[in-house]
Amino acid sequence: MKKKAFITGIAGQDGSYLAEHLLENDYEVYGIIRRNSITEHQRLRLNHLDNKITIEYGDLLDISSLENKIIKIKPDEIYNLAAQSHVRVSFDIPHFTVMNNAIGALNLFETVKNHSKNSKIYQASSSEMFGRCVDEDGFQREQTRFEPTSPYGCSKVFCFNLTKHYRIAYNLFAVNGILFNHESPRRGSNFVTSKVVKTAVRIKNKLDDKLILGNLDSSRDWGHSKDYVKAMNLMMNHSKPDDFVVATGETRTVKELCEYVFKKLDLNMDKYISQSEKFMRPEELRFLCGDSSKIKKELGWKPEYSFESMIDEMIEFWGKNHDKNVIEY
Repeated sequence: MKKKAFITGIAGQDGSYLAEHLLENDYEVYGIIRRNSITEHQRLRLNHLDNKITIEYGDLLDISSLENKIIKIKPDEIYNLAAQSHVRVSFDIPHFTVMNNAIGALNLFETVKNHSKNSKIYQASSSEMFGRCVDEDGFQREQTRFEPTSPYGCSKVFCFNLTKHYRIAYNLFAVNGILFNHESPRRGSNFVTSKVVKTAVRIKNKLDDKLILGNLDSSRDWGHSKDYVKAMNLMMNHSKPDDFVVATGETRTVKELCEYVFKKLDLNMDKYISQSEKFMRPEELRFLCGDSSKIKKELGWKPEYSFESMIDEMIEFWGKNHDKNVIEY
């Protein structure tokens, strides 16, 4: 009998790759998306999976819709990927960010506790929880203290602790995946990696003439979403619920990202890049670098993509889609 998986945020970068991975492993896949008025673009990342997955409208803030779906589906695994996930935007809409991320997760845990205690839950935690705290060796790991520097990071700390609480208090199989930055051709173009690649490709094709960024000195640990969703599934099939950092262990600045992309396109980045206060955070998170030795040792996970192969894939993708109104994923 096939396992059933239920994914919140299934239409996002991670949700679409996770749906593919689960289908490849003979799951039945269900998901919810929040309804908006522009339905034509809402499912672009999932169009190729039509007739293979079941998607309905739903919202983490509507607990009745969660209850109805969980009771009907009776999922073996629930992946909570839905969130207001843009860190910079969380400073502009802090109340919505915290409500959607924190109260949304609470609604999901209460639904499982009351109606489906045998369902396993994956909570999408984030490296942004570490914030300004870095261990002496320059890494962040499962034991590193949380000191978030954004409303987004603060909301994710709540969700992390909520997961542990429901695991201990109610004996739920609930896991935290503490994922560091992960990108792909499916990353939204308002996130820095896609913004840099897409704009550079458009500059190459004489469709844009400048790239405006925020802090170029911020360092991030960038991996590929396709690798990281496999880690999610490994955690859910572990012998016990636990918390795992997922990262590459390598860090690069935004400036180094730009240097790589512009060099690949044979462009002089100094001619095109400028900075604006508009894209600066009120409190900058300057450094993230994860130690994923625990998940490598205990679950055998390892990334297949390098930073270079990931960015090359993104350059190729935007080379094909830089002038299109409808993206072809």
